[in-house]
Amino acid sequence: MKAHLCRGRLSLAIILASLAISVSLLMKIAVSHEHSLDGLRGEPFSAPSYVQPMEPGWENQPIIYEASVGSADIAVTLDQQMFTAFKPLIQNYALQHGLKIAINEGTCGITSGMLSDKSIDIGGFCCPPGKTDRLPGLSFHTVGIASIALIVHPENPAEEISIDEARLVFMGDIKRWPDLSNYDSEKQFDVAVKPVGRLHCKIRPGHWRLLLANDDLFAPNLLEVGAIPDMIAQVSSEKGAIGYETLWMAYYFKDRGNVKALKINGYDPGDASAVISGKYPIYRTYNLTTWSGKDVEKKHARELVEYLMTAVDKLEGKYNFIPVSRLREAGWKFKGDELVGEPDGQ
Repeated sequence: MKAHLCRGRLSLAIILASLAISVSLLMKIAVSHEHSLDGLRGEPFSAPSYVQPMEPGWENQPIIYEASVGSADIAVTLDQQMFTAFKPLIQNYALQHGLKIAINEGTCGITSGMLSDKSIDIGGFCCPPGKTDRLPGLSFHTVGIASIALIVHPENPAEEISIDEARLVFMGDIKRWPDLSNYDSEKQFDVAVKPVGRLHCKIRPGHWRLLLANDDLFAPNLLEVGAIPDMIAQVSSEKGAIGYETLWMAYYFKDRGNVKALKINGYDPGDASAVISGKYPIYRTYNLTTWSGKDVEKKHARELVEYLMTAVDKLEGKYNFIPVSRLREAGWKFKGDELVGEPDGQ
């Protein structure tokens, strides 16, 4: 009887060991084949044909500014990166055209709420619109995209990671830095991976969803932060941490800590050509909005958006924006001014 129990325990141990080896092999196979985990990638854009239903009479409501805006000619609310990049341009435009333009800093959520309340003429998003953003009479105008960098502590010796490994890292399946395929054993950095996430704009496609499609896929031990400065501060303070943010925002909040960016699949996030071709796979999409229709359409607002779309060509390299002109040349898909699809084959 004891012999049978021993043999049974031995068999169970062999089975468990075999399963562990199989899982390990599957992981290695996954990270050795490019795009093998692309099924975990979320949709980059929403359907541009969708229009969000609103309550009766909403479409006939005029734009009414909040009291703090006062008697402005145009009211604009922009996400953080566009606010920093575009504020001087808008102020200069206002001087040249004799306009009073109220500029507020917000987020995609704040912008969407103010558009829904019809209290602004122009809204700025750092993500493609979600379904509930596609309000009747509202048009989206893409001003550019910017790569999202995977950022780590500056003492981390890792220089690059594959997109499959990155997905496994944020899922919690790669737990220590030496488990990366390109780890240099001489670096003596046997440190646990600490994934950090900022799961903003959950109702919108693109952005971090290009890494993992939804928040349920992220590791149970993911450290969530709420704001961009917190992401930079957390990654810079934890040697094993890995997070994500655009290169420019990481630089802008350098007072919160130093971080370094990893290459993905051998491509640098600062390489615009790699982002345009899809070889560098994760990015943000930046949009501005305009209204059309009675009591909401404003000629000055439309002309300001057209000016800003053209001005982005001159900003390339300074704020990490890749302008629409380069995307069109590379075959990215547009409906009017809105970016709605990646090039065929990407």
